[in-house]
Amino acid sequence: MNNNSFLRVYAFLKGASWAFVSIGALLVFKFFISFDLILAVFTSFVFVFFALFLMLILDGQYMKYLQLKETQKQTKLLEEFLEQSTQNPDN
Repeated sequence: MNNNSFLRVYAFLKGASWAFVSIGALLVFKFFISFDLILAVFTSFVFVFFALFLMLILDGQYMKYLQLKETQKQTKLLEEFLEQSTQNPDN
């Protein structure tokens, strides 16, 4: 997967996650409001915290992807330095 398509998928999943959090919290609240207001608020907060935890996992995967890309750049530079130093052992 190239860089551009990964970023598109990440942006889509990030937007879908926020939609899932907002719509899901509303639906959970509406479902539990028939039982009790405090229960509805509590379950909505639990749902929101769980969904935000899943979003945090998504962001962690994105950070790992950025770290991989940076490591690949550094490896390429180090290989170029090694190649230059083996071609010119005088310096």
